Amino acid sequence: MSNFETIIGLEVHVQLNTKTKIFCSCATSFGDMPNTNVCPVCLGLPGALPVLNKEAVKKAISFGTAIQAKINQNSVFARKNYFYPDLPKAYQISQFEIPIVGYGTIEIDVHGEKKIIGVTRAHLEEDAGKNIHDGNISKVDLNRACTPLLEIVSEPDMRSSDEAIAYLKKLHSIVRFLEISDANMQEGSFRCDANVSIRPKGETKFYTRVEIKNLNSFKFIQKAIEYEVVRQREAFESGCYNDEIVQETRLFDTQKGVTKSMRGKEESADYRYFPDPDLLPVFLDSKFLEDAQKIPEMPESKIVRYVTDFGLKENDAKIITQDIDMVKYFEFLVQQKILAKTAYTWLTTELQGRLKNGNTLATCGISKEVFYTLLERLQTQKISGSGAKTILDNLVENHGGDVDFLIKELGLEQINDDSAILTLIDSILNANSDKVAEYKAGKEKMLGFFVGQVMKASKGANPARVNELLREKLSK
Repeated sequence: MSNFETIIGLEVHVQLNTKTKIFCSCATSFGDMPNTNVCPVCLGLPGALPVLNKEAVKKAISFGTAIQAKINQNSVFARKNYFYPDLPKAYQISQFEIPIVGYGTIEIDVHGEKKIIGVTRAHLEEDAGKNIHDGNISKVDLNRACTPLLEIVSEPDMRSSDEAIAYLKKLHSIVRFLEISDANMQEGSFRCDANVSIRPKGETKFYTRVEIKNLNSFKFIQKAIEYEVVRQREAFESGCYNDEIVQETRLFDTQKGVTKSMRGKEESADYRYFPDPDLLPVFLDSKFLEDAQKIPEMPESKIVRYVTDFGLKENDAKIITQDIDMVKYFEFLVQQKILAKTAYTWLTTELQGRLKNGNTLATCGISKEVFYTLLERLQTQKISGSGAKTILDNLVENHGGDVDFLIKELGLEQINDDSAILTLIDSILNANSDKVAEYKAGKEKMLGFFVGQVMKASKGANPARVNELLREKLSK
């Protein structure tokens, strides 16, 4: 047992999925040619004036509503002054004294134990550009400059890397369910800065905190926090804490699994915040606020509904609601009269189990309509379970396809015509009278032999119906 307590606070930058930037009409699309989505406003050219994007404000309010936060009817944009190559104005427009979203809470579940994490604030701001380092040459792409961000700042309430990851995954789920961001970590739409410190158990004061910057995967966030905790604890135990642990910004080296010093950590005074003279204070009238606070059904409510309306186990409902794409597939399937248990099993076990190498529901090429067709053919016994799995293998391998074409192409359509099955049964039983006698003498294992023979001859009879009709015949 460690004699130290870990203190973690997280700052998460969520890129809002508005079509245009927060203070100008340039597109926010990802992957375009460098420096093509720019204008005098986001380049910071003299005389260019910013205009606030109303949709960004709405999305911030919807987030605040989801975490039961205080929404400030009046808020102010400020200039945060610092120099960096990818910041064209040499200041960032952000919110400081009065953010749009005040204090709220997020409940997490870690190993079956629930805990409330405080969210200090969530404020709107513009993103910077992107530095691209190519050998000895550094380039700057300003397409991302002025893209709308919602910075979500937690209280220092987390006490382990497991709690930090649970909080981040819950936050990731919230913004995805609200559909205010795609939260794509690989593209930088969901980025985390982790503030980490330790203190001897029993103490209440905070010790020196270190900020680990721009972490963009859950795995690396957890590894970075765990490494930093060990580094600080070893410094404390060796008597070098005051020399080695200083307030600074560090980066995580994903190859070596260590954090490295980047620069000294600034305090708010270093940024010389002052109200932006080009932007009026934001006032939310009652009608705008009421409309923005109408949010979709969140995971907790869906879990209750899935258990009550569809008879799912609570844990199964939790698994589905971990991902908004899974929810969209599941709800579409049950709306189309696929049994909830069938939809759950085939989504979570069969389809998800076949997705490899980072492939997801969103990228696998199998639309919910195609997946419905597969399950409908299974549910109506047009194909067997093994036949459905064969078709699913093909759909995953080929990034989609036509279910009915594959049924015919692969000869997987089940025979459900009783008269056709009975004709085959009569033929098999007549050709194996000795084995019929053995069955009637008490050797019931022979039933499997007859089922196998009929299935082989039919090349696709419904096995359940074959069993039923065979038992009836053999009982006479």
